Amino acid sequence: MKKLAVIVPCYNEELVIAESYRRTKEALKSLSISTEIIYINDGSQDKTRQKLDEIAANDPFVKVIHFSRNFGHQPAVTAGINHCDADLAVIIDADMQDPPELIPKLLALQEKENANVVYCVRKSRDGESVFKKLTAKLFYRTLNYMSDVSFPVDTGDFRLIDRKVMDQFDKLRERGKYIRGLISWVGFKQVPFYYERESRIAGETKYPFSKMWKFASTAMLYFSKKPLYLAISLGFIAVLVGIILAIWFTLGKIYGFSNAETGWTSIMTSVIFFGGVQLLTVGVLGQYIGILFDEVKARPEYIIDEKKNF
Repeated sequence: MKKLAVIVPCYNEELVIAESYRRTKEALKSLSISTEIIYINDGSQDKTRQKLDEIAANDPFVKVIHFSRNFGHQPAVTAGINHCDADLAVIIDADMQDPPELIPKLLALQEKENANVVYCVRKSRDGESVFKKLTAKLFYRTLNYMSDVSFPVDTGDFRLIDRKVMDQFDKLRERGKYIRGLISWVGFKQVPFYYERESRIAGETKYPFSKMWKFASTAMLYFSKKPLYLAISLGFIAVLVGIILAIWFTLGKIYGFSNAETGWTSIMTSVIFFGGVQLLTVGVLGQYIGILFDEVKARPEYIIDEKKNF
């Protein structure tokens, strides 16, 4: 008999964890296959750990992984996949914005299409600001343009993956993972499932603008070399502008149609322009060097403090 695991990363979710467990278990009752839930406590500072331990003590089909500290959402999902021995897995957040009641429909679509991945596409995003919706839309389309791999737009980590995809994912060793991108990168048959995304049932988002920016930067730099090409292009443009200005001021000096010696505005403009191009180029190179530095150190993506029901 096939086995399904539901992978749920958690960080400071004490207000929603009980309802998340209840709704997920209710959704799994209608399935004719073996099921389990894997919660990954990403170093929560509230009572999430205590509540998860209570759930695991009363339900042997709930597994819990406690991190030694907060490592981030993507390492938490990675740990869930790494410790999953099921044939199929659904990745879903604890905040219930992605309804667990859709899990039977994901399974039905996967079986009907014989797909390796069913990725969930948001038709709407309730409870989110206009700014977040606009930046998310811009991010997905920019990433698609910049990357060598085509990614489905308006998707999150909410998806169903099979054993074949999990086995390939476990072989990927980079530390700065962008999981939805990596799952697209491994290939196989992937089909969309469209749904309405709901608001959080309680608590606050764990992705403020600073974390969103870091997440977007990781995705962009790990999946594209085009920022380097952009730096090269800007450098070429800067050189071209410099040559044009040099010719202009030289001819102006000879033929008297410009006052090169008193043109402080043009000098300042040139200095600022060239300086900006240099700083941008160095910044882009620095980001890639920083990624190489993190990868060379080869530190683990996460450290586990304790496991329950494994």
